[in-house]
Amino acid sequence: MDIGQFNALKIIQHQTTGVYLDGGALGKLFLPARMVPEHCAVGDVIEVFVYRANDDELVATTQKPLAQVGDVAWLKVVSVNAGGTFLDWGLPKDLLVPLSAQSHELELGQYYLVKVLYDPYKGVSASTFIDDYVNYEAFYFKQGQAVSLLIADTTDLGIKAIVNHTHWGLLYKNEVFQALKKGQKITGYIKQIREDDRRMDLSLYPAGYAKVEGITGKILAKLKKHEGFLPLSDKSSPEAIYAHFGVSKKVFKQAIGALYKQQLITIELQGIRLVPAA
Repeated sequence: MDIGQFNALKIIQHQTTGVYLDGGALGKLFLPARMVPEHCAVGDVIEVFVYRANDDELVATTQKPLAQVGDVAWLKVVSVNAGGTFLDWGLPKDLLVPLSAQSHELELGQYYLVKVLYDPYKGVSASTFIDDYVNYEAFYFKQGQAVSLLIADTTDLGIKAIVNHTHWGLLYKNEVFQALKKGQKITGYIKQIREDDRRMDLSLYPAGYAKVEGITGKILAKLKKHEGFLPLSDKSSPEAIYAHFGVSKKVFKQAIGALYKQQLITIELQGIRLVPAA
């Protein structure tokens, strides 16, 4: 059983006030009746989050925290005292950032990127020393792979993002056509892994025709909705194209090219037009 994470635990005792779960070497864990899924019986396995409460008692809950051990998260400071700073992570007991784990002063009411950690002696805590836990060199990712991104800081080149909670990647600013906020979670893709330094360049959409195939249907649907004409073409701005379809200009051009070859549309100076059905 892992403290500070979700665990699949077996119900070993059922009573009116709740159920007891098998915590292995850590003993039985009580789950109140209000948190027990309907129609559960002894022997059933349920998923719970395990952590230590304010009295240091090990408890289980079906509440879903904003982060678990191993995650990098964007969390809000809800209290500050001499012992450290406390963050709201969606559970009754707030998450501690010890003074020794603060790379800079944390202000009440502000949000920060933190790494959630577990120490068997100190319990679950968080740190703002993100670079101590997030790597730049990527060895286990593949080009084109879909990944989860947590948006971080903006640089001269673009926007840094944390990939799958473990690695840094970069979204180039000339390839981002939507507003992204620090702390935002979004799906992205590995555009390439640089040969010289093994760093990852990222994209917000799949490469090649996997994305093109997904957008052609949307283009046809919009054409039908707007009387067979859209004032968008390969001459339109990337921003205008993204506002309509959420894709890059390159993908849009590939998509209308594919539709043109299928004789489904014509491409005009002012836009694209649906070819009437024969």
